[in-house]
Amino acid sequence: MLDAIAEKRIAEAIARGEFDDLPGAGKPLELDDDANVPEDLRVAYRILKNAGFVPPEVDALREIGQLERMVEEKSVDDPTKARLLRKIALLRMAAEARPDRKRARTSRRPG
Repeated sequence: MLDAIAEKRIAEAIARGEFDDLPGAGKPLELDDDANVPEDLRVAYRILKNAGFVPPEVDALREIGQLERMVEEKSVDDPTKARLLRKIALLRMAAEARPDRKRARTSRRPG
């Protein structure tokens, strides 16, 4: 019954043109894919994201990307490349060992 009332009010607002000039009208929605985030963490992650924070694994991936770009630079000498590659490997191992990452893997529903 509540759904019917809501649908009716939305239809009336559409008929009055109340949704015609909304920002982003006519553009595709920007939906974040949070399918790999456990349901109990989605709201918290969304709040943090809206506040400008990102999950630790995103920061780690960003840092890995920066280090990989540095390794590819021709001006970087071999000892520096070796150090950067070790740091990349450590960051990847740390990301794989995160307890919440294991939890996320086990909390997915079979699909």
